[in-house]
Amino acid sequence: MHRAGPWHAGQVSDLVIPAPPTPTVPTTSGARFPVRRVFCVGRNYAAHAREMGHDPDREPPFFFTKPADAVVVDGADTPYPPATDRLEHEVELVAAIGVGGSDIPVEHALEHVWGYAVGLDLTRRDLQAAAKQLGRPWDLAKGFDASAPIGTLVPASTVDPTRGAITLEVDGGTRQRGDLADQIWSVAEVVAELSRFVALAPGDLVMTGTPDGVGRVERGTDLLGTIDGVGTVSTRIV
Repeated sequence: MHRAGPWHAGQVSDLVIPAPPTPTVPTTSGARFPVRRVFCVGRNYAAHAREMGHDPDREPPFFFTKPADAVVVDGADTPYPPATDRLEHEVELVAAIGVGGSDIPVEHALEHVWGYAVGLDLTRRDLQAAAKQLGRPWDLAKGFDASAPIGTLVPASTVDPTRGAITLEVDGGTRQRGDLADQIWSVAEVVAELSRFVALAPGDLVMTGTPDGVGRVERGTDLLGTIDGVGTVSTRIV
């Protein structure tokens, strides 16, 4: 197993434009967690895989990404994105990487997690469907501005990522309901598998999939995601 050190951009004294700010996520200590990259695992709950028309028993985990500045934090409003007529919600457990590494063994994967939060993987479902049909990437369906509302991170030592109710309320009514125990691939397995393809680094976030019940949201919709033992994420689509 290789443990990666901090990433260095080199000299920054001669930048031709101002360096962009580093996105951060709140933590229960009051300090902020800097975000480097956001990885997402697709169809990691069997019922959700089936509602998307796939067989969860035959599919290994696969990944896509969102830019770091897609995060929406501190309960801020989320703007409805352009170029879509079908924005959908997906509530997820988010693992925040505190210790980098590559080729991480499953039995040591959770040692690399600094903490956990509740997140929302917002999706332009119409763009995603069109991309699938044409065999094109999902980037604009998943990695658009403000596509990743995330709640407060809690230390990993306080969370059991293998079990706990996960729900999403839309305007006060429950839309998604599941349990972390329903994940096809555990958080440890997801982190280990992802580290086979990229060297994980401190600041990386890993969104670990959503239960079934995903659905459409409109402007003015209030979303509240909850995971037992982790916390909540809330936002209004505006």
